[in-house]
Amino acid sequence: MLHNDIEEIVLVMEELEEKATKSINSFVAELNLMRAGRANVHILDGITVDYYGVESPLNQVGNVTVPEARIIMITVWDGSMLKKVEKAIIDANIGLVPNNDGKNIRLIFPEPTEERRRALVKDLKGYAEKCKIAIRNVRRDALTDLKALEKAKTITEDVEKDMEGEIEKIVSAKIAEVDRITAAKEKEIMTV
Repeated sequence: MLHNDIEEIVLVMEELEEKATKSINSFVAELNLMRAGRANVHILDGITVDYYGVESPLNQVGNVTVPEARIIMITVWDGSMLKKVEKAIIDANIGLVPNNDGKNIRLIFPEPTEERRRALVKDLKGYAEKCKIAIRNVRRDALTDLKALEKAKTITEDVEKDMEGEIEKIVSAKIAEVDRITAAKEKEIMTV
């Protein structure tokens, strides 16, 4: 096998690893946005406030803390910004009503009902399946790339078969990681 052949295989494997990891990171980001009854500051990601003419992320105009399991508290550094922050949260339509006490804004997460928990778990499993499908698509692309290398006689059929086995190991590990993340999130959701 030539040095160039190894480089081609390494590129295919690195691309597989990178794309599968991106799929999992996207899945985790999606889970961070789920409202599971516990305060999660990531629900505020993407909310911006007009801070003297500049759209600024919420966490750059004040402290965002979780003083209790079901409460997010936002302490705005500039008191004159309270109304703007409150309006930005309302406009973001995250399903929570901000409570403004004149100094802080509190977001209280209601305790989800059993029905709501089951719906969240169903959504969770849907997100997990989408992630697994994305990982399987990445596997398909990697296998297609290997076939092309073998057809072009860049690698031998034996090397192709060996690499297919390696691809399967990587994909199985990534899918197991998705299952582990899903089980942990399901446990979190169903815990009363």
